[in-house]
Amino acid sequence: MNRIVFAAAAVFALLPLSARAGDEGKEIVIGITLSTTGPAAALGIPERNALDFVPKEIGGVKLKVIALDDGGDPTNATNNARRFVTEANADIIMGSSVTPPTIAVSTVANEAGVPHFGLAPMPFTAARLKWSVDLPQPIPVVGKVLYDHMKKNGVKTVGFIGYSDSYGDLWMNDLKAQAAAMGIQIVADERYARPDTSVTGQVLKLVAANPDAILVGASGTAAALPQVELRERGYKGPIYQSHGAASMDFIRIAGNAAEGVFIAAGPVMAPEGQDDQSLTKKPGLALDTAYETKYGPNSRSQFAAHSYDAFEILKRVLPIALKHASPGTPEFREAIRKALLSEKEIAASQGVYNFTEQDRSGVDERSRILLTVKNGKYQVVK
Repeated sequence: MNRIVFAAAAVFALLPLSARAGDEGKEIVIGITLSTTGPAAALGIPERNALDFVPKEIGGVKLKVIALDDGGDPTNATNNARRFVTEANADIIMGSSVTPPTIAVSTVANEAGVPHFGLAPMPFTAARLKWSVDLPQPIPVVGKVLYDHMKKNGVKTVGFIGYSDSYGDLWMNDLKAQAAAMGIQIVADERYARPDTSVTGQVLKLVAANPDAILVGASGTAAALPQVELRERGYKGPIYQSHGAASMDFIRIAGNAAEGVFIAAGPVMAPEGQDDQSLTKKPGLALDTAYETKYGPNSRSQFAAHSYDAFEILKRVLPIALKHASPGTPEFREAIRKALLSEKEIAASQGVYNFTEQDRSGVDERSRILLTVKNGKYQVVK
């Protein structure tokens, strides 16, 4: 596994009053497990790249960021998380890039009592409520913008194709809960594994079912697989993709088949069109400008924003936690947890966060937009 450590020196002579006496020389350790190789690399690489643009110190205390690759595997993610806890005495854990390893990391964090920032949509159980929050928009929030568009455009029946894992289950469950209540009938449910290279059999069943629209519950470049196959097999209806597909790589892989697709996304994909009073505009522009300056035009990414926004949140909560305890202690981790709940309207590139004991995503409709692809470029659907 690749190990990348970012540790910037703090200027102790300029410590602000928020840093506790005795914090000088301390560091806040943040362990991040990402899927920078394997099927989810299109998500994990932008998340790793975004670490170029996050602060190197907060509240006068330096940050030591340890980034490990888990290849999208829950076992690797579990091992990484345990290393953060036992070897690095991490104050904060982040990751992973896709749902199954994110669940695994959350389990470790909640067992160890370490604040955890999930970077992929995940289901919450009572055992994972205390220490984990989730940065991506929850599926019910982004799903509604897709179902509303379906309803507005006369969709009566929908077919589904998604991953045969917890991410696919999250989308199918939400489709049943929200779309069915709008009078949209689900006529097909097809699944495929993340590493699959063909979905011909599933697509042929979808085409035979002839739904008015099809929803794809997948992420990264693998979300392009059914998109291409559906068009090649002659499906003419609208295709909807989740926010897990919101990247330039999706257009690159899908090619002409991407034309006309509808994709739910975070506002970071188009901050230029936001009203000036929008709290997500400034951080979105800051990230996109920095990212595209370094990685090229149109390289902006929904996924880069997840890791970037975790640090935007930390800029608000760490100074508060530092008033109550020193890094490297259980008391500091508890202070972070409490500060996440006390701070409100935390602005970031993907949403405005208001975490509660039960709402561990903390975002509302300000966290999503609807995009389509026209002439190989994303456009906002008004």
